[in-house]
Amino acid sequence: MKNIWRKWRSLIIPLFIFSGLMLLLDSCMQFRMSKSEVDKYFANKAKKGTLHRYEEGKRVMNYLEVGDSSLPLVVFVHGSPGSLSAFIDFMADTILLSKAQLITVDRPGFGASNFGYAESSLEKQAALLRPVLEQHKNQRPVILVGHSLGGPVIARMAMDYPELVDGLVIVAGSIDPELEPNEWFRGPLATPFLKWLLPRSIRASNDEIYKLKPELEKMIPLWPKIRANTIVIQGTKDTLVPKENAAFAKKMITNAPVKVMMVDGMNHFVPWDHPELIQRAIVELLKEIPSAK
Repeated sequence: MKNIWRKWRSLIIPLFIFSGLMLLLDSCMQFRMSKSEVDKYFANKAKKGTLHRYEEGKRVMNYLEVGDSSLPLVVFVHGSPGSLSAFIDFMADTILLSKAQLITVDRPGFGASNFGYAESSLEKQAALLRPVLEQHKNQRPVILVGHSLGGPVIARMAMDYPELVDGLVIVAGSIDPELEPNEWFRGPLATPFLKWLLPRSIRASNDEIYKLKPELEKMIPLWPKIRANTIVIQGTKDTLVPKENAAFAKKMITNAPVKVMMVDGMNHFVPWDHPELIQRAIVELLKEIPSAK
């Protein structure tokens, strides 16, 4: 009997330790803010942020809204992994708030939008975010800002719903399928067994990045549908998204003005390291778009 217990103990103890480590990793790698953290962030701000949720199909979508609804609208879309918190400091930018209402979203699988359950289809992601634009457009200009994987998401939104989008700011966006890296580990991590061992944010991120290249290939014939004035921000030292993605945007967007802001020595983390570039691009587009479509 003692030998049997020893054998079981030799299995159970490592399993408990492993499970505890996975729970710790999951809690440390969520890349999101709770409602109380959001409320605390805005406690001393002149303009308060309001969290909203809506249901679209089987999905629950979450976003944060700040500012005057009579002004133009700017919607921020984060990368992978991430959440609406990636753009939280922009929500308190007094220059932007004097010119626009601001919204930052949790993409599917991140933040409070079905955390851990990604949507790999860019078309479906665009459709899930469409209600935000439909509800808030109200005959005013709408500018979308997308960082990293948020870049192809906002491009897809402009392709599928050109009547709802007036401007794009693509920040270090992964948009050229030929430039997507061949990362051998993503396939195994997407298998049913291994994926559930990952922290939820990493699991969601891997699921969508694993399918990103074919999703970008589906977009190739759709780029001429974009009618929105576009600014692309890209750094020459971006080791996650090659700088040549900017030239791809310039080449593929043929029915709207495109400006490339190529910054020497800049890395991938533009929203945190160089927020002034995004602010400048938004202000520039607001001047170029005098009225809504």
